[in-house]
Order: sequence, then C-alpha cells, then structure tokens
Amino acid sequence: MGSQEHGQVQRWQDRWWAVGLLVLVVWVGIRLAFDGWSGWPGILVGGLVYAGLMTWFVMRRRRRDARAVGTDAARVPELERRIAKNGELPDDPAEQAAMIRLIRRREEKLRRNRWWAFPLLALIFFGIPVFWFAAGNVGAGLWGLAFGAAFLGWMVWFNRRFVRRMAAMRQRIEGVGTEGARIKGVGAEGGGGRPVGGAEGFAHGAR
Repeated sequence: MGSQEHGQVQRWQDRWWAVGLLVLVVWVGIRLAFDGWSGWPGILVGGLVYAGLMTWFVMRRRRRDARAVGTDAARVPELERRIAKNGELPDDPAEQAAMIRLIRRREEKLRRNRWWAFPLLALIFFGIPVFWFAAGNVGAGLWGLAFGAAFLGWMVWFNRRFVRRMAAMRQRIEGVGTEGARIKGVGAEGGGGRPVGGAEGFAHGAR
C-alpha cells in the first residue's frame, strides 16, 4: 500500500534530506547563539554528526511504524499530520485501518514511556544550565533555563492535544459505516469470521 498507489506525492519536508537539514539548522543556530561565531567549524561538524544520527533515527522509526501498521513508510508522516490536526479521513478503508493501528501504536508508546520521558527531559534541560552556572556562564545558564522551561511547556501542551486528537480521530474512523464497525474490532474477527488485522496482526517483530 505505497504512497503512489494512493495517488499521494510525498511532501518535500518529509524526505530524509529535509529532516537532516532541519536538525542541522536548529542545532547550529542554538550552538551559535550560546557559543558565538568563534567556534563555528566545530559546531558545524558536530551538527552534521547529530543531524545524521537524528535522520537515521527518524527514518528507522518510520519504517518500523510502516511495517507494524501495514502501510508504506512514505505515508506515515501524512497519517500523523491528519491525526495531529484531527483532519480529513482517508478515503481508502485500508488506510483508515492503518491509521487506527498507528493511533493505537502511539497510544501504547505514550502509556509506556510517560513515566520516564518527561522526567528525563526535565533533568537534561534543567541540569545542563546548572553546569553553566557553576562554570560562571550566567548568560548561557539563564538562556538554557528559559529554553528548557519553554520547550517542556510546549511538549506537555502538544502531548495532551495530540492524545485528545488521536482519541477523536479513532472515534471518527470507528464510527464510519460498516467498515468502521469492522475496524473497531481490530485484532479480532470481522463479520465474515476472518481477521481484520491490527497492530498485533502486522509484524510483531517490527516494534
């Protein structure tokens, strides 16, 4: 079920090079703001390494999601955008089923990771400024605290909104006609007595 089969063209910002470029620009911009232009060669090299690692991680995550939910890796960002915006439902019933499986996969991961992810982020974003204060770099410490507080606040807000929109999108799909009734039983048997799929029905090892 590739993107071309659905008549969809992958957006340029979803391609691997665009992900890497975005990470590079953000990394270099933040480091230059804190350290100044004097160390730009090292900052650029570090940014290239970090951008490469993050791009590999994002692409690997997309491929695993695609295998787990039964779609093409190029379709995962578009499905995520529709979920995040509570937007238009896919016309293809197979894509609706894939979206349901993606939602349930995200919900499961959020439940599993919420107990350690935010505390770890808080430790990182508020711990690093402590070292800057200890080193006498008060300006960088204050910027780090402000950025950490703003970023964590945005993360909490975005996470809550995404959870609400995932639930709303799932309810919309599950309520659509007969196919919605079949999708609601993901992982069970459909009306004809045959499996209709689900996160468990696609590639257990893809998680």
